[in-house]
Amino acid sequence: MIVIGGGPAGLMAAEVLAAAGVAVDVYDAMASVGRKFLLAGKGGMNLTHGEAWPAFIGRYGARAAALHDIIKDFDPSALRAWALALGVETFVGSSGRVFPVDMKAAPLLRAWLHALRSDQVRFHMRHRWTGAGAAGQGWEFTSTNGPVHAQADAVVLALGGGSWARLGSDGAWVPWLQQRGVEVSPLVAANCGFDTVWTPFFQQNFAGQPVLTVAARTAAGAAPMRQGQFVITEGGVEGSLIYALSSALRQQLVQNGYAVLELDLLPDKSAERLAAELVSGRGARSLSTHLRSKLGLDRLKIALLHEVLTPEQMRIPAVLAQTIKALPLRLHATRPLDEAISSAGGVCFEALDETLMLRACPGVFCAGEMLDWEAPTGGYLLTASMASGRQAARGVLNWLHINKKASSLPTE
Repeated sequence: MIVIGGGPAGLMAAEVLAAAGVAVDVYDAMASVGRKFLLAGKGGMNLTHGEAWPAFIGRYGARAAALHDIIKDFDPSALRAWALALGVETFVGSSGRVFPVDMKAAPLLRAWLHALRSDQVRFHMRHRWTGAGAAGQGWEFTSTNGPVHAQADAVVLALGGGSWARLGSDGAWVPWLQQRGVEVSPLVAANCGFDTVWTPFFQQNFAGQPVLTVAARTAAGAAPMRQGQFVITEGGVEGSLIYALSSALRQQLVQNGYAVLELDLLPDKSAERLAAELVSGRGARSLSTHLRSKLGLDRLKIALLHEVLTPEQMRIPAVLAQTIKALPLRLHATRPLDEAISSAGGVCFEALDETLMLRACPGVFCAGEMLDWEAPTGGYLLTASMASGRQAARGVLNWLHINKKASSLPTE
């Protein structure tokens, strides 16, 4: 039995298969497994999220129904129990995100790999899959020692999406599957930054600075405001609040050729209160000084107002108040796919059966980010990747039993 891809989805598939007594070989193009897992955990390993189930599954948007049963079988509570069984305790942070107590990814990965090796899982590193095979007919890899040919009765593909190619997720698998009649949605950036056009003054003075305590949505009246923070970049915006809205912003870009991010710079104050404060007590102070002292707007937020309003408009209290509550920031492109935290698109669920086996390639199963789903940061990506790896492995076991693949099944 072969698993191709040593990320969380592939490792979880290997774990389930090995626990059932199946001999498992994991192949990965990189020098070590879990490289994206480790990099994502550098700022604190966010494993999953502690919010209630209806809200949690809703984070998967249009694919919530397709993922419902898969994730329900390995939900956040189950994931935390799995980590504890490896000796890693977790806690729920103030944001609802779940972290290991030590906040680190490496100890968890080491414990996981130790358990897998104890179950006789074999790892083949620096083995890049080149396709050229089908289940039961051989799988081809290139390695530092030359071409490698491997046989397997079933295969789990856990090859990642299209972001962070330097860590192995390069989307090179797409043509191979398409040539075999598998429907694949184009890989696009998700949880990504967006480009806009700043004035030279704004770019030079504010690139790299965080915008704190704001709320945002993608279009006026289309959705409730979401509160959070983001960062000004040299050519646009990025950060957790932007990532949470990236799917809707990307859809706007496709439909209109541009997207509008609507910002509430003072979410705790009403437009009426702002208008009243703007016309009272200014005296001889400059407008910028008045905005800072009376309203609490910092220099960056005032500069954002100057990016969208003319000097004349800045002097009209009603217009200024309205813009503070709904500042329209026009975006014209996503950042490149390889810069994104994750990707959307991939193998369509319609191309898979309920066990995540490809309908066009019997015995070949898919899991993880290479499937056509997306979710915001906050633990949702890792949870779905691991849950889908588990589902694919259970599909393999079912497939092997149905087809009586004695060479892969454990002896009684």
